[in-house]
Amino acid sequence: MGFISFAGRVLFSSIFILAAWQKINDFGADGGAAAKSMEPKLLLFKNHVTTLLGVQVPEVEIKHLLMVAIGLEGIGGILFIFGSTLGAYLLLIFLASVSPIMHDFYNYEMTKPEYVTEFIQFLKNLSLFGALLFFLGMKNSFTKKPKKKMSKSKTN
Repeated sequence: MGFISFAGRVLFSSIFILAAWQKINDFGADGGAAAKSMEPKLLLFKNHVTTLLGVQVPEVEIKHLLMVAIGLEGIGGILFIFGSTLGAYLLLIFLASVSPIMHDFYNYEMTKPEYVTEFIQFLKNLSLFGALLFFLGMKNSFTKKPKKKMSKSKTN
C-alpha cells in the first residue's frame, strides 16, 4: 500500500510541479505568458469584487501574485509527494484562489467555446480540490486510531 500511495501522490503532484516549473522557465523580466494571461482576468475579477461587494481591491503587481502562485503550486506539490498535510493545504489555497480567477466561465455566454473550455478547466480544478480534501480526511482518520480496550483478566 505504501508504494502505491506514494506513486499516486507523485502522479497527482506532477500537474502542479510541472506547471510551476513551466512558469518559472517562462517568467523572464515581465512574468512571461502566465502573467500576460492573468492580467485581464485579474482586472475583471477585481471589477466584479468592487461592483458586487463595494470593496476596493488593493493594487498588487501581477509578477508578485504569480510568484506566490508558483510557490504554492511548486512547494505544495513537492511536499504533497511525501504525504505532507502542509503540502495538501498549500495546494488547496492555490486551487481556491486561482480557479475562480483564471477559469472565469461565468464571464462567457454558454454558447461560446470559451465557456466550455473554462468550465471544464474549473471542474478539473474542483475535482483536484476534492481529491485533496479526501486525502486530508483519510490522513486524519488514519492518525486517530482508536485505543485498544484493556481486557480485565479474571482471577479465581
